[in-house]
Amino acid sequence: MKVAVKFSVAFLLIITSISCEKEVVTRTYKAKNVIIIVIDGARYSETWGDSTHQNIPRIAGQLSKYGVINSQFYNDGPTYTMAGHTSITTGFYQEINNSGQELPNHPSFFQYFNAEYIDSVETSWIISSKDKLEVLANCQSTDFADKFKPFTNCGISGLSSGYREDSITFKVAMQVLSEHHPNIAFISFKEPDHSAHAGIWDNYLLGIKSTDEYAYQLWDYIQSDSVYKGNTALFITNDHGRHLDSIPGGFTAHGDNCFGCRHIMFYAFGPDFKQGEILDKHRGLIDITATISEILHIDMPDNRGEVMVELFR
Repeated sequence: MKVAVKFSVAFLLIITSISCEKEVVTRTYKAKNVIIIVIDGARYSETWGDSTHQNIPRIAGQLSKYGVINSQFYNDGPTYTMAGHTSITTGFYQEINNSGQELPNHPSFFQYFNAEYIDSVETSWIISSKDKLEVLANCQSTDFADKFKPFTNCGISGLSSGYREDSITFKVAMQVLSEHHPNIAFISFKEPDHSAHAGIWDNYLLGIKSTDEYAYQLWDYIQSDSVYKGNTALFITNDHGRHLDSIPGGFTAHGDNCFGCRHIMFYAFGPDFKQGEILDKHRGLIDITATISEILHIDMPDNRGEVMVELFR
């Protein structure tokens, strides 16, 4: 009887071990590349929150049919440019200097990816109209500081050189994608944030419409390029919104905890994602990080985000 008991226990341990191993099997995804587009500082009420979708005709009228919209997406951290972008790339909400004079505390998915695929020549790029976003290429972490950095093309000619027009950033993005085909491309446009700060409402709306068009053109390129077609995930979002009209400054400012600053747009497209779906699950910027790391099998052990499993087929 004692022998039988020991055998049963051993057998259960073996079955349990096998069962546990099955649970941690890595899922395979069709997407091998990721492109992230950030439309800086668009308020939700002028994007998906507007039932007419007049400012985002491409995303609402065409792209939404082939991907997933989440109507309950937020910046749950500091609602300004550097912090919003940092949360996407690192998976942490961090208070950070907004002028580009401070590095993120934590490594980005660029650095983790490059560390794993160090033999690749140009695996990741940051392309931005705002020069200060070049600091996203590095971090303060001892193990990653000044290591495994992505290529950058930000502002006029890098950090402290000043902003450039989004039309130039779009051209640079198209050139980088076509010539280098990075596995990860992070593309950030300064509009509509730049015009909103200037207090020009019409230009603010025009900034949303123009970046909507740029986003569509990039999406269209992915569908026609032999390297990217059928194996690329695309995310489109904002780093933050803007004050509600009831708050002093209104659309011209942002940076607090108001609903207008936190509520932002989200779109995801890719071979592993659902099509034509509109979700209403509360998610945040750091969940983009976790989802990208899941798709590309990047080991980011400390990131605070959650994989957006509801996006997948």
